[in-house]
Amino acid sequence: MRAFIVDRYGKSGNTLRAGDMPEPEVGEHDVLVQVHAAGVNALDLKIRDGEFKLVLPYRPPFVLGNDVAGVVLRIGAGVRKFKPGDEVYARPDKDRIGTFAELISISEDDLALKPSRLTMEEAAAIPLVGLTAWQALVEIADLQKGQKVFIHAGAGGVGTFAIQLAKHLGATVATTTSAANVDLVKRLGADVVIDYRKDDFETVLRDYDVVLNSLDNKTLEKSLRVLKPGGKLISISGPPDPAFARQLGKPWILRPVMRALSHRVRKAARRRQVSYSFLFMRANGKQLGEITSLVDAAIIEPVVDRIFPFEATNDALAYVQTGRAKGKVVVKVRSSSGEEPSRP
Repeated sequence: MRAFIVDRYGKSGNTLRAGDMPEPEVGEHDVLVQVHAAGVNALDLKIRDGEFKLVLPYRPPFVLGNDVAGVVLRIGAGVRKFKPGDEVYARPDKDRIGTFAELISISEDDLALKPSRLTMEEAAAIPLVGLTAWQALVEIADLQKGQKVFIHAGAGGVGTFAIQLAKHLGATVATTTSAANVDLVKRLGADVVIDYRKDDFETVLRDYDVVLNSLDNKTLEKSLRVLKPGGKLISISGPPDPAFARQLGKPWILRPVMRALSHRVRKAARRRQVSYSFLFMRANGKQLGEITSLVDAAIIEPVVDRIFPFEATNDALAYVQTGRAKGKVVVKVRSSSGEEPSRP
């Protein structure tokens, strides 16, 4: 199969190589998916550049990509939830990434039926950011009606989804963006919009219940000061905490490292009587099914900035790296008419 491959794991600014890889194996509880579209994420850049090499020790050559929408081609003997021909989407497990390819094998527990009202390209924009927002706001924050949540970078991939989910949950939503994207985030449901080029959010916001951070450490520490006592700071950009080591199943090896990396922010959080959590989103087909219901009910809609052809996957990554994308960037691998993908 054709794919975009990482040959030099951890080399900053590395580009992917287009080439052939063996067809993935399909285990007893796996589903072989013909990839129609793949979402492109900042996570792909971080993996390519080795930022998670300590905790994600992939062995080159490997295929990059963390979002997929496509059609089931074949199922393992133990699969009960899906059948050939089903239109599905997923964020594969962190140990089984590889959506920048014609085919991928995924555990049935990580898959969900694609929202029927979306194209493949629109559906591929959802899994990673949708699950990130869900696990942050529903699972960790337990966000309730009437609470206040501050979502950084509201026009980004996670931000555009998280704003809509928070509004559905009944929260008051504040966000930061540039002047060019104010109308977009307001349309998605933001109640308080701060132009980060003009105003300092720390001087505008007070007594928030939850902050979802996706930016740098300086912004992270400033975010503590807009929370009320008992509030929750959740970061998807680090630093990782000891709970993340437990999530990886390597507590004794990595917990001291994670404790040291997050010591400063956890200490500052304790002083302000708030909590700090690092979220590295995990694959979850059941939660993705809940998201499907919200999308099919037109409660949440994906925001897609640009769609690149398969052969331009490196261009798609470069565009994401500029930080200018509104919502998500997607690679179109195969047409819905069954047309063969463009050859990289």
